Amino acid sequence: MKTICIKGVLPPMITPFKENGDVDYDMFTRNLKKWNEDKLCGYLVLGSNSETVYLTEEEKLELLRLAKEVAKPGRVLLAGTGSDCERDTIRLTNRAARMGYDAALVLTPFYYGGQMSAKALIRYFTNVADASEMPIMIYNVPKFTHVNIMAEAVSVLSRHPNIVGMKDSTGDIPQMATWKRIVPEDFNLMVGTASAWYPALALGVEAAVLALANTNPNECAEVQEAFDAGDWQKARITYQRIFPINTAITATYGIAGLKYAAGLMGYEGGCVRSPLTEIDETAKSKIKEIIERAMV
Repeated sequence: MKTICIKGVLPPMITPFKENGDVDYDMFTRNLKKWNEDKLCGYLVLGSNSETVYLTEEEKLELLRLAKEVAKPGRVLLAGTGSDCERDTIRLTNRAARMGYDAALVLTPFYYGGQMSAKALIRYFTNVADASEMPIMIYNVPKFTHVNIMAEAVSVLSRHPNIVGMKDSTGDIPQMATWKRIVPEDFNLMVGTASAWYPALALGVEAAVLALANTNPNECAEVQEAFDAGDWQKARITYQRIFPINTAITATYGIAGLKYAAGLMGYEGGCVRSPLTEIDETAKSKIKEIIERAMV
C-alpha cells in the first residue's frame, strides 16, 4: 500500500446548493478552479463543511468525480467516506480509491456513542483499513459526533500499515500534544480547526484541514510559510488577524455563515441544504464587518 505525506493546508470543500436544494455542480467546479490558483496543498471532498450528511451517494460520487477531474495536478485529494455502517464506509472508500484519490478520511462511528469504546473503535478502523484499497485517516470531530477517540485507540491504530493519519477538529492542544508524542514520526497528524493552527505548528504538526481555507486559503497557508521560515512573529500576527473570521464562520454562524463569507471573498457559496437555514441580514452585516477588519 502506498504511503502519503501531507504538508500544507486543505479546505473541507463547501458544497454549493441551488435555491431549490439541488447541488450546484457548476459553482463547485468554479470554486475548485479558483482554489487551484491559491496556496493550497490539496482538497478534502465530503467533509463536515461539505454538508455531507445531507448528500445522497449519487451526489457524493459526482462531487468526487468532478474534484478529481478539475483539481490541479499534484495536489492531495482526500475523500470523506466514513459512516456509521462499516460496509457502507468500505464501499464508498474503495469507489473513491478507484477514482484515484490519495486517502480516505473516515469519521468515527457515533450513533451508538456510549458503545464506542477504544476496543470498538480499534476494531472498526482496523476492519476498514484492512479492506480499503487506499490509505485511510481517522477523523475525530466530537463537536458533531460526541465521540472523542481515546489515546489508547490512536496509539494502536497509528501503527496499522494502512492508517496513515488523523484529522483532529477538537482544537484541544494538550490532547494534540499527547497524540503527537504517541504516534509514529511519519503519521500525518492534521489539525482540523484554524483556531489551533499556530499552536499545532509549534507542536510539529505540518498539515491542516480548515473550514477557513474555503474563504482565506492564502492567509492560512501564509501562517505556515512564515512559521517554517522562522518568522514566528509574522506567523502569529497573521494567525491572530484571521482568527476572528474563523470564529464567525464556525462557532458563531456555522456553514451558512461560511458560505456567505466565501461569497464575500470571491468564491461561490451557494445556499445551504434543508434543514439548515440561511443567516439573516444582521448576521451578514457582522460577518462582513469582521472580514473587512481582518483584511485591512
